[in-house]
Amino acid sequence: MLNSYGMVEAVKDQIKEDLVKKMFDLGAHFGYGRNSRHPSSKAFLFGLKNKTVIIDLEKTAESLNTAKAFAKELGHNKKAIIFVGTKTEARKSIASAANLANLPYVTERWIGGTMTNFKEIRRRIDRLLTLKDEEAKGELAKYTKKERGVIAKEVADLERYFGNLTGLTKLPGAIFVVDPKKEEIAVAEAKKLNIPVIALANSDCNIKDLTYPIVANDAQQKVIDFISHEIVGAYNDGVKEGDLVATEQLKQ
Repeated sequence: MLNSYGMVEAVKDQIKEDLVKKMFDLGAHFGYGRNSRHPSSKAFLFGLKNKTVIIDLEKTAESLNTAKAFAKELGHNKKAIIFVGTKTEARKSIASAANLANLPYVTERWIGGTMTNFKEIRRRIDRLLTLKDEEAKGELAKYTKKERGVIAKEVADLERYFGNLTGLTKLPGAIFVVDPKKEEIAVAEAKKLNIPVIALANSDCNIKDLTYPIVANDAQQKVIDFISHEIVGAYNDGVKEGDLVATEQLKQ
């Protein structure tokens, strides 16, 4: 007969087993070819099948749960996470996940200096907000047609690269990236500023500089969708938990 500790551990094991099965069904265990394997990912790999690297999903589940615990803590403390995924397979999932928590995200090209030169980036964001506000109020009518055309192009460019960062008023508590090899500039900026990096990384990625690496198939949209929504779900749980704590403190 299991004692209470044994029952808790059994539940944890079942949850982990369910998570592994879910990721397996999505194809999260498929890495890249043997020749593209990065040495830093070795500990997370199970072996080879038909010259394709197979990822150890037991370890992926463990690292995902660790990353989720951190994301929950950030949510509790109301610290933002920037979601970053600029490759085609990631864009839709990244936008969808970030919007669930009203978090900033980047699905177009990461602009160098987004974090390391945040003051200048914030200036561009403020410029975008000012122009959109003036447009909404009809204040751009005072300009000539040609001038309005120039302003419209400026707004379109600013919207494309900074439109999803408007809520970012200070540096984030962390960034979440899909494919750190693809998003190397964002990862490098985070490292320089000691900002934690949560990353969905395949077998070809250097994971040494990642704070919370989640080694899995980062080329499959269903996997990206699942992992990104798991992270944002944990973040939202933390926000709710923090709000409850704040409410209780007000009652005292």
